Amino acid sequence: MSIDGIIFIIYLGILLTIGLWFSRRSSASTEQYLLGGRSLGPAVTAMTMQTTAMSGFMFMGAPAMAFKYGWYAIWYAIGDAGGSIINLSVLGKRMRRMSELLGALSPIEYLEKRFESPSVRVVGSIISIVFLFGYVCAQFIAAGKAMSALTGFTYELSLLIGISVIIIYTVAGGYLAVAYTSFVQGLIMVLGVVGIGVLAYFHIGGLTGLNVALKAVDPTYLSIWGKDLAYYGQWGMVLGAILIYSIGYMGLPHVVVRHMSMKSTKTVKGAVIISALWNQFFIFVPYILGMIGIILLPTIADPEMIITELAYTLFPGIFAALLLSAIMSAVMSTADSILMQAGSILSRDVYQRFINKDASPKTMILVSRLCILLGGVVGVIVAIYEPPSVFALVLFAFGTLGNAFLVPYVASVYSKKANYIGCLCAMIGGAATNIIWTSMGLETSTGLHPFLAGLLVSLLGMIIGSRFGRKPSDEILIAFEQSRKRRVFSKDFDRNITRDLAPEASNVSKFLADNK
Repeated sequence: MSIDGIIFIIYLGILLTIGLWFSRRSSASTEQYLLGGRSLGPAVTAMTMQTTAMSGFMFMGAPAMAFKYGWYAIWYAIGDAGGSIINLSVLGKRMRRMSELLGALSPIEYLEKRFESPSVRVVGSIISIVFLFGYVCAQFIAAGKAMSALTGFTYELSLLIGISVIIIYTVAGGYLAVAYTSFVQGLIMVLGVVGIGVLAYFHIGGLTGLNVALKAVDPTYLSIWGKDLAYYGQWGMVLGAILIYSIGYMGLPHVVVRHMSMKSTKTVKGAVIISALWNQFFIFVPYILGMIGIILLPTIADPEMIITELAYTLFPGIFAALLLSAIMSAVMSTADSILMQAGSILSRDVYQRFINKDASPKTMILVSRLCILLGGVVGVIVAIYEPPSVFALVLFAFGTLGNAFLVPYVASVYSKKANYIGCLCAMIGGAATNIIWTSMGLETSTGLHPFLAGLLVSLLGMIIGSRFGRKPSDEILIAFEQSRKRRVFSKDFDRNITRDLAPEASNVSKFLADNK
C-alpha cells in the first residue's frame, strides 16, 4: 500500500479510538446514548451541525454542479453560507427548551408530543426512514469513490472498509462518538478544502483568470442562469436554489437533533458565531473548484471526482492524502449522524413506542445499536449497485426531508394554533409535492424549484389543516409559553430566593387561613 493509503488508515484508526472511548459513557442511559446527555457545548454543537449538514455533496456534488452549470451553481452556496445562522437563530433556544419540557429524545418523538397525536409519529417515522436511507446511500457511494481513489482498492472493497469503520464507532460510542468525531472531521474539512482552494486559485490566476478562461470555453458559463442559459428568467428556480440550503436544514431530523443535545440555551450564541465563521471559509470553495475543473480537467470522466483529481494534480502524494482525508471526513461525519438518527427513530419511535413500551434502558441501547448496524449493512448492499449520482440523490433526499419537516418544526415553537391535522397536512403535502415535482421534471415546465413548490404546499397545509381538529391542550400551551421565556436569573439564584422566602410564604398562608 502507498504512503498516502497508510496515512488514511491511521486516520480511520483515530476515529475508531474516539468511538470506543465514548462507548462506556454512552451506555449509561438512553438519553446519554441518543443525545449525549444534552451536554454539548458551542464548539462541538457548531461543528457537528455543520459537518453533518455538509456531507459528501460538498466535495463531490457541488463541484460536479459547478462543472455542469458554471456560476449558476453559486446560488446554492449563497443560501448555504447563511444556513447555520438561520437554523440556530430560529430553532435553537426554543426547541432546546421545548424538547426538554416535553421529555423528547428524538425529533420525531418531539413532533408527536408537541402535536399530541401518534399518527404524527407514524407518518414522520416512515418519511424519515425512507429518505434518510436514500441520503445515507449517497454518502456511502461517495465514501467508496473517495477511498478507492486514495488506496487503489476496488470500489466494493473500499466501501466495505470505510463503512465498517463508521458503523463500529457509531454503534459503540453513540451520539457522543458521532459528535466528537464530527468535531475533528470539521477541522480537517476546512483545512483540506482551503488548502486545495488556495493553491488552485493562484494556479488559475485568481477570479479574473478563471472568468477569462471560462469565457474562452463558453461565455454562458459566466451567466447567473447557467450554461446555455438553461434557467434564463426562472427566478422560481433561483429562489428555490437559495432557500433549499438556507432554511432546508431546519427540516432535517439528523440536524434538528443538534438543538436538542445542546448543554443549555446559552450554547446557541457561541455556536452561531463558530458555525458562521466555519461556513464562510468552507462553503464557496468546492463550487469554485468545480469551475476550475472546467479549465484544468475538461475531459474528466466523472465530474464528482474533480477535487480528488485536482488534489493529486496540484499536491505531492502525501499532502494529497491528508487533504483527501477531508473528503472522507465530510462523508463520514454525515453518514454516522444519519445512521445514528435512523437507529434512534427505529428504536425509540417504532420499537419502544409501538412494540415494547416497557423496554428497559439497557434493552433500548441494545436495540438502537442493532438498528444502526442493520441500517448500515442494508445501505452498503444498495450502494454496491451504485444507484443515481451523489448530486442527484442528495438533492432529492434533502429536499424531500426539508419539505416534510421544516414547517412542522418551525410552527411547533412559533404557532400556538398549529395542531396535528396541520402537521400531517404539512408533512405529507410537502414531501409528496417534492417527489412529484422531481420525478415528473415539473421544474422545467413551471420554472419553479421542487423545494420551493414543496415549501409552499407544506405551509398551506399547516395553515389550512390547523383550522380543523382539536386545539392544542393546556399542557402544550403552557410548555409553549415557557419555551418562549428568557431565564433572567440563574437556577441557583432562583433556588436561593425560594428558600429564603419560604418562611415568609408559610406565615402569609397561615395568616390567610386563620382569618378566613
